Amino acid sequence: MAFAIELLNITKRFPGVIANNDVSVHVEECEIHGLLGENGAGKSTIMNILYGMSRPDEGIVRLYGKEVEFHSPMDAIQQGIGMVHQHFKLMPDETVLRNIILGWTPKKGLSIDEKKAMEEIGVIMEQYGLKVNLKAKIHQLSVGEKQRVEIIKALYRKVKILILDEPTAVLTPAETDALLETMQRLKKQGCTIIFITHKLREVLAVTDHVTVMRKGVVTGTGLTSEMNVGKLSKLIVGKEVSMEIPMKSYQPGKKVLEMKQVSTAMRPGRMPLKEISLEIHEGEIVGVAGVDGNGQSDLGEVIAGLIPAESGNILLDEEEITKSSIRERRQKGIAHVPEDRLKTGAAKDCTISENLILNCYDQAPFSRRMVMDHKKITRVSEELCEKYLVKTPDSTYTIGTLSGGNMQKVVVAREFSSSPRLLIAAQPTRGVDIGATQYIRTKIAELRDAGKGVLLISAELDEVMAMSDQIIVLYEGEIVARFKRGEADEYEIGEYMLGSKRQEVTYGE
Repeated sequence: MAFAIELLNITKRFPGVIANNDVSVHVEECEIHGLLGENGAGKSTIMNILYGMSRPDEGIVRLYGKEVEFHSPMDAIQQGIGMVHQHFKLMPDETVLRNIILGWTPKKGLSIDEKKAMEEIGVIMEQYGLKVNLKAKIHQLSVGEKQRVEIIKALYRKVKILILDEPTAVLTPAETDALLETMQRLKKQGCTIIFITHKLREVLAVTDHVTVMRKGVVTGTGLTSEMNVGKLSKLIVGKEVSMEIPMKSYQPGKKVLEMKQVSTAMRPGRMPLKEISLEIHEGEIVGVAGVDGNGQSDLGEVIAGLIPAESGNILLDEEEITKSSIRERRQKGIAHVPEDRLKTGAAKDCTISENLILNCYDQAPFSRRMVMDHKKITRVSEELCEKYLVKTPDSTYTIGTLSGGNMQKVVVAREFSSSPRLLIAAQPTRGVDIGATQYIRTKIAELRDAGKGVLLISAELDEVMAMSDQIIVLYEGEIVARFKRGEADEYEIGEYMLGSKRQEVTYGE
């Protein structure tokens, strides 16, 4: 079969690093091609080159046998290439419809023909099962809905080649199954898909070929039918990785956190909490399952102090903290890995080392009598970067220059190293490679085994099920189910996530 895409001998250099080193990738027409690799392996760089967001220092790009040069994403779009980025490229204050048709607007005289656009988009949504309210503003949507908008936008532009960057990271099992079916339908209708993901089972289920990258070079490529999880993980990280996380037997201690009928205020685009009662004990991981946008954001943020409780009480080690500031809560032992590393997790214009000490820059050993010890800061930062597998030449680099996964590792390193009483881990492995995912989950288990309390909020239902001693399900801001480990499978939990089932949930019985 002919190649739809040929990336030949691509080299791309950035200050201090070679992102792509003589990389070649061949993608056949009408196939789903998996692109795998660790964070910082060069996947995003090579795809940005294909999409016209970056230009190679060396090498050539061919589409359907013809050499092309892209100077911008518009050049790529005009050649039938669409890309759904991990961090969405949408205008939050505009409607879904306006975001979809931007740059591709049908006209009726001098006006935009929104009626025609809505009819065409309606056909696409019906055909591929991608439902979304076209009149809603982007900021009112959940992360999963925003992703659907990006996919619809690409399909509306009649793409022949579609690049999907971590598309299933925020979906339920049923939604993931539906997306994989959509990908298969697109393939049958002549679309070529590049599927970037860290979920190896999805790769094995849906792709035809795979290409694996590590440290800027291709370490392997071949038919998916000849691969398995062990082979792929070895190509990705250089060794086979077991995702089994050893944990001690479940022996919870005294309450670390207690929430009593906590509610939060309604805000645009956010689902408030409605009289949430919850307990987390020493030596316990409480996992939160739910379709993104059902109150998970408010749950993590109200405990951390980023938003106020409208009513109810929050206690840490039986001490009232409902009115405490963020700083006071951190001093009492709360650590927080926020779900949005760009918005609230990191200061992207500051260095890696500055981000690593954001919570303790004014304390020993980093500061004495208001004077910062930069040698100590650098030494500890380099140790944390090495320990948490952050791919960077050194810690003086601006954190905004890192890949999304490496940025997440910096946030995790800062929070985990603070020796918390309670860890709020919101999407801790989102966009993180297989090796780092296993490491982060191991560190969460170690905190639990050391008698700490953990609240694990994750869109990865398999992560919640594998790590949690107790699982709660949030739907429209309420706890609608609670399970102990092993009491329910992912599809039963999925029914509660979609609101089709409900339990009466109480604590203290």
